[in-house]
Amino acid sequence: MITVFIIDDHKMVIEGLKLLLKDEKDIEVVGHEYSAWAAYEVLPKIQPDVVLLDINMPEINGIDACKHLTALIPNLKIIAITMHKEASLIKMMLANGAKGYVLKNAGKNELVEAIQTVQKGKMFLDEISNEIVINTMSNSKKKNTNAALFPKLSRREKEVLKLILDEHTTQEIADKLFISFGTVETHRRNMLIKTGTRNTAGLVRIALEYELHK
Repeated sequence: MITVFIIDDHKMVIEGLKLLLKDEKDIEVVGHEYSAWAAYEVLPKIQPDVVLLDINMPEINGIDACKHLTALIPNLKIIAITMHKEASLIKMMLANGAKGYVLKNAGKNELVEAIQTVQKGKMFLDEISNEIVINTMSNSKKKNTNAALFPKLSRREKEVLKLILDEHTTQEIADKLFISFGTVETHRRNMLIKTGTRNTAGLVRIALEYELHK
């Protein structure tokens, strides 16, 4: 029996994953948490085989959480479960100890295969993620540049980023773009995740270095 623990800040996602795995004879979901901080407390006691970990979460993102969890429990096998398709995120998750990467729109068969594969000590990328990595490597060889690894920001994220670079406060950005304070913070958090940075200073450095705001 493969024991599975889920970390995701959306109850609907957790319930959906449980439902998908409910009838699998060799897989048992033994618990869940809505944040990595909470999971740090219970995982050493439960010692599951596999953790399904979301990337976009409050307090601490999945990239940092993956690094901490694999240090906390060396034999833990982590599979990223996310909507993000950026090659940079896939590489960062794998570099931080994840054994698998599965998009949330993948089917049940791929999810089950991912769990069974990582439990055997092998790596698993779903079909789309695998294609992204292969294309990135191919493009990198052709162009001899890291440009293919740069995360793609949405139009709104670029608008927010430009105002951050102009040293506007969150409230000023919200007023200029006619959006809420919380929406600005959500865009900021998503950009931190996409760029693998921990704070606004790191985001500004990466943005200027790679011209992500253009």
